[in-house]
Parts: sequence; C-alpha cells; structure tokens
Amino acid sequence: MKEFLHRFGAQVVRLNLKDETMMVHTFRKGIVLGPFSESLIRNHPKTFDEIRCRAVAHIAAEGEVNEKRTCVVPMRPRASGRPPPLRVHEATTEKKTPAKQQLYQPKKPQTRGRERENVPPWHDFVVELKDLIAIPNIAERLKVPPKTNKKLGPNKNVWCEFHQAFDHPIRNCLALWHQLDELMKNGFLRDYFQEKQGVEDVAVTRGGLGHEVPVNGEIHTIAGGFSGGGCTASQRKRYARAVMSVEAQRANDAFDVDLVFTKADLQDVVPHDNDPVVISVVTAGRKVHRVLVDQGSSTDIMFWTTFNKLQLSPDMLRPYTGWLFGFAGDQVEVCGHLELRTTFMDGTASHTENIRYLVVNASSAYNMLLGRPTLNRLGAVPLTRHMKIKLPNLVGRVITIKSY
Repeated sequence: MKEFLHRFGAQVVRLNLKDETMMVHTFRKGIVLGPFSESLIRNHPKTFDEIRCRAVAHIAAEGEVNEKRTCVVPMRPRASGRPPPLRVHEATTEKKTPAKQQLYQPKKPQTRGRERENVPPWHDFVVELKDLIAIPNIAERLKVPPKTNKKLGPNKNVWCEFHQAFDHPIRNCLALWHQLDELMKNGFLRDYFQEKQGVEDVAVTRGGLGHEVPVNGEIHTIAGGFSGGGCTASQRKRYARAVMSVEAQRANDAFDVDLVFTKADLQDVVPHDNDPVVISVVTAGRKVHRVLVDQGSSTDIMFWTTFNKLQLSPDMLRPYTGWLFGFAGDQVEVCGHLELRTTFMDGTASHTENIRYLVVNASSAYNMLLGRPTLNRLGAVPLTRHMKIKLPNLVGRVITIKSY
C-alpha cells in the first residue's frame, strides 16, 4: 500500500489535480481490497490529505504487527512419551484407555454342513452316474472312499453307490462331483458328456436344488401412453383391426426407402462415451432442442416446463385417463395430451407429422422424448454409433439428422 500511495501522489502532482472529490473517489476505486479499503468504505474520507494521514497510520500499524509476529517464539510441543495426567474420577473408576477398547467387528455369516465346501458344477452325462463310475477306465482314476458300516447321515432311505453308505443319492454326492469335475477339465470324460445349449450350470446342494436369488424390485422402461391403441377397450380393438388390415400395411409401405448407414456417416462423428441420440425439431412455431430419441419409451412425452416455454394454452390439453410408469415402476403425473405438427429437417429436406404428446409433470434433462410410436410412424432408424437418425419423406428422399 505504501508503493500505491507514492505512485498515486506522484500522479496527482503530475496532473495537477485539485478536485478533492475526484481524487478521493479515484483512490478508493484503485486500492486493493483489504482492511484499509474496508475502513474507507465504512468511514468515507472527505479530502485526500485525510486519506494520506489514515494510510500512514495504517502502514505504521502493519509494520508493528509484522515485527511482533517475527519475534514470537513458537511453543515447544509436549513430549509424546509422557502420558496425560489422570483426573480424580478417571483414576478411581479405572476408565479404559482408547487403546484397550476393541472396535466393533460384525460377525461373518456362517454356513452349515456341506455348504462350506466349494460346490462343483453339475454336468450332464449320457449314462447314469452309477454306470459311469463302473467303467474301468474311469474307476481307476477315481479315489473311492473306504467302505464303512456307519451311516453318513440320518437319511436311511437313500443309498450312495460311491460311498457305499446311506445318507444321500449319488446325484448329490459332492465328493464324487469334485473328482468328476477334475476329470472333465483334463478331458477324460469328453466322450460321456452331453452338451445342452441354453442351459446354465446348476449348483448342486445337499437338497439337490439351487439357491433362489431374492428379488427386491423391478426396473422398467417407460410404459403406458397410447401404445397398443389407447387406454380403453374400444381403442385397443380399433387398433387391432387396423393392424390386421392388409391395405393399411400397403399404404404405410408406399414411401419406404432403403435407410443405409455407411462409413461416410462416421466422418463427422466426434468420439463419444456412449452418448444417446439427441436432436432438434420444430413444433408450435419454435425450434425445440434437447429432444431425446428413446426407443425404450412406449409414448411421446413433452415435459411441463417445455409446454410452458412453448407458450401453449392449458385449454389445448385433453384429459388422459390412463397411467404412465417410469423406469423405477413408479407412476408419473400426466397433465393431459395434445397433438402438434412437428417438423424434422436436415437443411435440404423436411418432413412434418402430427405427433400426439403426453404432457407430464416431471423433471428431466431433456425437453421432449420421441418414443416408438413416432419412430414407427416415420419409419425412422436411429443409430448411436453413427450418432444420427434417418427417415424418409413423402417424395422418397432420406432425411439425415445429426445428433449433438
């Protein structure tokens, strides 16, 4: 601050300034924020001489404070080897020190019986297990347990041909399955193995059944809306009759063209981390950005914030009696539905379609969601690898809309 005061005074002398109000205002604006500038804000000076006197006093005070800080001797830390003194209450009651206190450790779940062992996979063979272990080539590689007259368990009705004792069937004999699994890995049982496609290995337990996995909930896609014709029985019947009509299918195929994605479509694609296809459309006379192309949604959705930004009247909303469920299976509040003309364009061609949106009151990072109804009606094909969506127009041209 001392250098700033000298430079400011030199400029005042050089410019021959005599307006005290302007000098005070200029000094307050130019000084760095700090304790002195705060004191000028609280107590406004009237002349530059007053500022100079207060600045000299502040500089002198700062010098004394800095000199005091440099002269202070740091405190010597207390020796760590000396234990802290005990209070009277702690000495009489023999309070435990933190070193003697044991931390809480949760007990590990304990298994019982044969569940502690590593359960081998269950293989399917072309012959029965009792016939398989009787084959000489395999029997000589098996370590047969010694015969005993004692029972292996309380079950007296089930006989194990491998142990030659009562307790469990040979199908559930873990000792035999461990040895058969080793022979399978070495390739000795390849001729007797029966392959099954689409069937997962089943873990063998003592009861012969696999553990059931608990299901705490379900994860859904966006379901509901006008998918399947509507929410009433008459609308669904009308939709089924229209789907079965051959003439309606031919009319929809009249302007079908080949939608092909080539390597040329990858030239302008920036490497991305599995980003979705997000485009822009024109509806209600405004260009709407952040429109998500969602193939997992059964309806076209417009969020309430977007509805208000489009300055649409709530009188345009028609009541909706159905339900809409989100990804977590929870019900989403539906304000109604309306039909808007929506234009898709890429700069050279365009296509306009009437789209029926469900207006929902929910928070989202997108303005609208285009679901399967619109994609199927347009004949559009989105592709996340190329970050584009292609659709034909009424004259047979292909519209390519790039995601951003």
